[in-house]
Amino acid sequence: MSHAISIALITKNEEASLRRTLLSMRWASEIVIVDNGSTDRTEAIAREFGAKFYAEEWKGFGAQKNSAIAKCSCDWVLSLDADEEVSAELAEEIRALLAGSPAHDAYFIPRRNFFLGRWIRHGGYYPDPKLRLFRRGAALFEERAVHETMRCVGSAGRLRGELLHHAYPTLDSYIDHMNRYSALGAGQAVARGKTSCGLLQFLWNVCVTPMATFKYNYFVRGGFLDGREGLLLHLYHSAYVSWKYAKAWKQGGSAVQPERG
Repeated sequence: MSHAISIALITKNEEASLRRTLLSMRWASEIVIVDNGSTDRTEAIAREFGAKFYAEEWKGFGAQKNSAIAKCSCDWVLSLDADEEVSAELAEEIRALLAGSPAHDAYFIPRRNFFLGRWIRHGGYYPDPKLRLFRRGAALFEERAVHETMRCVGSAGRLRGELLHHAYPTLDSYIDHMNRYSALGAGQAVARGKTSCGLLQFLWNVCVTPMATFKYNYFVRGGFLDGREGLLLHLYHSAYVSWKYAKAWKQGGSAVQPERG
């Protein structure tokens, strides 16, 4: 028995990447997009592909993605980011899976990350498995402001085809992204009430944890094997960790749990 599939996305000013994403899944039965105030050609591109397009206020990454998922009507759902592309191998694998009787309720998909013109293969950035394909009703995102993860109520399998993540083509875009995410991460820590203004905790979070994060990802996990791009990626990810804790302190305290990568 063949199963239909919906694609669920959230967008804001994604004209540079959305066409590539939708082309990679042009065989899907349904495309659902929840948009947050795009002022570029995002809506026009979405409608070229016959997408169901909804304009909604921003609710946080998890809640926004769940809103898109709730509007899907097919048996199966694939949740994508607007800067992700389904590889030809993954598309073939998904189509073959849904042509039969899937053994699991959800599937993890390996993701390959593109940084400054290089595919990152080490340092914890590959295979970077993401739970994205699931039977409708079997999974939802945690409603967090940032770093949202999906939870499944059932068994989960793994696919071999890759998602291609065209996230950071320039250094400026990466630094801007980390600046925004560090502010969101700091807000989460403060909202949970797990904060500390003590000097030792401040030094640990803002100085020691970022350095430990860099050493672990760059040396232990082999990030140095990705050349100059790997060095910059892990160096600035560690800066993001420091920014997050410093912003949490400024908002009322510092986050208590160190980053692991």
